Amino acid sequence: MSGAPALAHTRAELAALLAPARAAGERVGFVPTMGALHEGHASLMRTARERVGDGPVVASVFVNPLQFGEGEDLDRYPRTLDADLEICAREGVDVVFAPSVEEMYPGWPERRQPQITLDPGPLAGILEGRSRPGHFRGMLVVVAKLLGLVRPDVAVFGQKDYQQLVLVRQLVADLCLGVEIVGAETVREPDGLALSSRNRFLDADQRAEAVQLHRALREAQENAGYGVDVALDAARTELRLGKSVDVDYLVVTTPELTELPADVPPGTEARILVAARLGSTRLIDNMPLVLGTAEGNH
Repeated sequence: MSGAPALAHTRAELAALLAPARAAGERVGFVPTMGALHEGHASLMRTARERVGDGPVVASVFVNPLQFGEGEDLDRYPRTLDADLEICAREGVDVVFAPSVEEMYPGWPERRQPQITLDPGPLAGILEGRSRPGHFRGMLVVVAKLLGLVRPDVAVFGQKDYQQLVLVRQLVADLCLGVEIVGAETVREPDGLALSSRNRFLDADQRAEAVQLHRALREAQENAGYGVDVALDAARTELRLGKSVDVDYLVVTTPELTELPADVPPGTEARILVAARLGSTRLIDNMPLVLGTAEGNH
C-alpha cells in the first residue's frame, strides 16, 4: 500500500506540489473525478500510472455545480473525501486536488457563472445534452480549468461517460491544449452493471432490474451483424423486461456520435448508447458495435 497522497485544497498548494516534477521534466498523469470513488475510478488511476511511469499521478475530487441542472442531484451527490483518499492511497496517487467551489469559481455564489465560458457546440445538445441542458457547458468549463491547473501530459476519462469523453477530446483538439486524452474501458459489476457513484441510490428491486441496460447492449452487440434496426430491436426487447426501467434514449451512432449513413458498409464501427431512470436514479451505459458483418448478413 502506497503512502497517503499529498492533499491540495488551493491552486497555490497544487502548483507547489507539482513544481518539483515539472522542474525535473517528469510526465504528469491526471484523473479528474467528482469523488465517491469506486473501482472504476481506481482503474483510471492505474491507467494513468501506466502512462506516466514514475511521474506523479494527480486526481481531483470536485463536485462541479455548473454541470448540475435545476432539480438534479447536486445536493445528494455523495461526498466521501476520507474514503476517496484511501482509494487514492491504495492506487499510488501522488496528489489529490480537492478545491472548494469558491476556489474553482472566484466570486461564488454571487457570481454563479464565469464571465468567459465555453460554447460546447452542437454535440452537447444531443443525448445527455438534450436531457440535461447546460450540463456539458459546465463540464467542459471545469475540465478546461483543471487541465490548465494540473497541466498534465495525460488525462484519463472513463468510456462509461462516452459523450463526455468525445467532447473532452474535441475540447483538447480545438483549443490546442496539448494533453493526451485516454478513454479507459468501463468497469462493471459481475452481472455487467456499469460501476457508477449513483448505483448506491438504487433499492434492491431497482438494482436487480438495472442490469437490463447491460443485457440490452449485449443483445445489440450480438445482433449488430444484421444491421442497426435488428440490433436496436434486440436491445429494446431486453429493456422491456425491466418493468421499472424508464428509457430516456437508446441510439446507435458513429463512434464520434454523429448520424450513421443510410447504407452502412459491412464492418462499420458504431456505438450504442442508452440512458434510463430507475425511480429517481438515472443511469447511462454504452458499448461498441461492428455493424453488418458478413457473418450477420447470410
